[in-house]
Amino acid sequence: MLHTMRWFGPHDPVSLHSIRQAGCTGIVTALHQLPVGAVWPQADIRARQELIEADNARYSPLHWAVVESLPVHEDIKKGLPARAQHIANYKESVRNLAACGIHTVCYNFMPVLDWSRTNLSYQMPDGSKALRFVWQDFAVFDLCILRRPGAEADYHAEVTAAARAQFAAMSAEEVAGLTNNVLLGLPGSEETFQLADFQRVLDEYATVDAAALRENLYHFLREVGPVAEEVGVNLCIHPDDPPFPLLGLPRVVSTEADLLGLLQAYDSPANGLTYCTGSLGVRPDNDLPGIVERLGHRIHFVHLRATKREENPRNFHEADHLTGDVDMYAVVKALVQEELRRTASGDGNASLPMRPDHGHQMLDDLEKRTYPGYSAIGRLRGLAELRGLELGISRALAETPAIAADYRDMTVTRFV
Repeated sequence: MLHTMRWFGPHDPVSLHSIRQAGCTGIVTALHQLPVGAVWPQADIRARQELIEADNARYSPLHWAVVESLPVHEDIKKGLPARAQHIANYKESVRNLAACGIHTVCYNFMPVLDWSRTNLSYQMPDGSKALRFVWQDFAVFDLCILRRPGAEADYHAEVTAAARAQFAAMSAEEVAGLTNNVLLGLPGSEETFQLADFQRVLDEYATVDAAALRENLYHFLREVGPVAEEVGVNLCIHPDDPPFPLLGLPRVVSTEADLLGLLQAYDSPANGLTYCTGSLGVRPDNDLPGIVERLGHRIHFVHLRATKREENPRNFHEADHLTGDVDMYAVVKALVQEELRRTASGDGNASLPMRPDHGHQMLDDLEKRTYPGYSAIGRLRGLAELRGLELGISRALAETPAIAADYRDMTVTRFV
């Protein structure tokens, strides 16, 4: 796989040089300084490329391998008339990225919040800190802080009662901390929602149920997909995080059935997946190695991380990369096999860009200010573990003659 890390631009506390020393050759980044819905000009794209490649003559080369993310405007998700202009802008950005030699574009279709956690510094047994989601804490925010109309219908009575009792015992500082965690903006951004405005944003989705959101996603794909195909860009959608409804908002990219439906909505190699084991792995009904086996030819980008479901299965935290509920051995083996299939079929895109996702805050990084989940040392540890696992699997497959022969002579049945 092509080893990469996410970099949030010039203000990222983790430098390009640190990412280079971690063993990466690819950078995953975006133009976070541009507002959502704006066209990404070629000049801005090339300026970011030049920044990434500035030290390539002196050190091991880096290049901008994946855009994460080219965000989808909320008007597109809501299906408003203004979506036509936003889609036109999106097409132009895709063309500009292709003109600059960038051909993998990650995006998501989650309404309002790109991801949700209730604790950004959950202490692990070894003293490191991880991201965590607790259903009851989220209910405290929804029922007692936001006070969303009709929220009680989304929680069992015992969760509602426990949340109200918990809120009654919380200090003002604890309430503010939970609020800030839930309303945190996009990674790489200093922006957060203001509580006073947040309910208004949610109200704008009052008439958008799962069926409507899904159709708006399919409309987006049918509009942008042909342009991506024309210019050689692979679009790859990120799954919902977490993969279940929150705040009365629908989720439509949470299961294998969801993934299959969107791939069929615009059946082209340009319409593909960001395979995130953390997001998909929160749901026990998602067969992670099986998804690679059945849909792997449409995977364009890989996020490897392991989440651990707790006693309440709606609670989870970010585990070490080789532990948790994700069978990382089976997942990486399936991905290596997918790359072997691509090589055997003559596919020019045999190497999958992969990044370790959501490392723990640990060692010296505990004293530093970092983006939640994106400290240097935790991701370095995760990448080192994943690279070792990948190498061992690759060598074992290559040194087994019968397996190597199977890939030379194979035919593969795919679902889409």
